[in-house]
Amino acid sequence: MQVDEPSVVLASSTTSTLSLALHPLPILNISEHLTRLKLQQNKQSPFVLGALLGTQNGREVEIVNTFELAVVPDTKNTPEPKVDHDFLTSRRDQYKQVFPSLEFIGWYSAAPIPTATHISLHNQFTTYSSTPLLLLLQPNQSGTGQLPIKAYEPTLEIRDRKSRAVYVEAPFDIETGEAERIAVDWTAKGGAGGTSLTSYLATQRAAIKMLHDRIVVLVKYVSAVIAGQAKPDHAALRALSALISSLPASENTQFREEFETEYADVQITAFLSTLTKSTNILNDLVDKHVLVVNTSQREGEGRGGPGGMPPRTRAMGRRFTQESWGESRFH
Repeated sequence: MQVDEPSVVLASSTTSTLSLALHPLPILNISEHLTRLKLQQNKQSPFVLGALLGTQNGREVEIVNTFELAVVPDTKNTPEPKVDHDFLTSRRDQYKQVFPSLEFIGWYSAAPIPTATHISLHNQFTTYSSTPLLLLLQPNQSGTGQLPIKAYEPTLEIRDRKSRAVYVEAPFDIETGEAERIAVDWTAKGGAGGTSLTSYLATQRAAIKMLHDRIVVLVKYVSAVIAGQAKPDHAALRALSALISSLPASENTQFREEFETEYADVQITAFLSTLTKSTNILNDLVDKHVLVVNTSQREGEGRGGPGGMPPRTRAMGRRFTQESWGESRFH
């Protein structure tokens, strides 16, 4: 008969007093790590292991960054994975050189709930931190509308006069900086390197599409009321009538004239802007041309006059030309 493994997580009535702040970068790193291992190993639940870096001030902990961890190859068929401590120490020291304020806070993995395997791994991390936190990614909980990540703080439980290591769930808050907010927004948009114009046009398109969808809903409702298929809501109909009355009449002659005038003004302004820009470019080109010509003339005068040759060379050239011309006459 198989005995159920005792839970290593205390009941939900027991809460942690830890004040935990989680940044978006660790969440992105952990999810990317899991997705990459799924594709590389062709497994739905690969083993994920990494370290958490952050700062701790008493009971206030802030998780800022992560890095992946290596596992020692299993040569003794042990069920618990063994952490490569040399790799962990090396990576921690490298991060310490770049980010001196970050310390080893805990580790992360991916599983529905903590198990005895996580307790075994926890004991391997106590060398670097007295109470290493566990950040657990729960990929099967992604459809609940909540972030599929839970944080656990290790503690001791006394049962039957024996103590054992267990976990207690620790609530956390998402804390973002300006740079992280920009990076998350860029990632959410697919990482496309679009310009501000592209972003502006995409926003305008989304707004117009939303307006179109709402207008379609109103048209369908009015059509149903006219056909007697829907109960009329007089308050909504009055609001809709007031909205329509506030819109400009596009077929009005005065409206069309004002619209065409404003459109022509906008076009003229755009043409003037283009003409001004072209004039500035032409002015810069003329200035550069004048500068090159003046420099060439100064260099020519420095070498012996406007012709670019010393006086003696020019005199010899004139004499040779005259002599050659005289000989050609006699012949």
